[in-house]
Amino acid sequence: MYTYKVVEVRERMLGGKVSGDKIEKILNEHAAQGWRLRAITSADVKGRVGPGGVEGLLITFERPA
Repeated sequence: MYTYKVVEVRERMLGGKVSGDKIEKILNEHAAQGWRLRAITSADVKGRVGPGGVEGLLITFERPA
């Protein structure tokens, strides 16, 4: 049995551009907590203010429960 965690990453959180270095940092931070990458999906991620979304990523992790 596994536990899953989904992290929403908006372009703005990454300085306007999705960079490999910043994604690598997120992956390594979660790996240090025992999470394993399950999937990375491109998606429109809802912003906190106003309608619509911004381009971003949904990063899914898993680890044994």
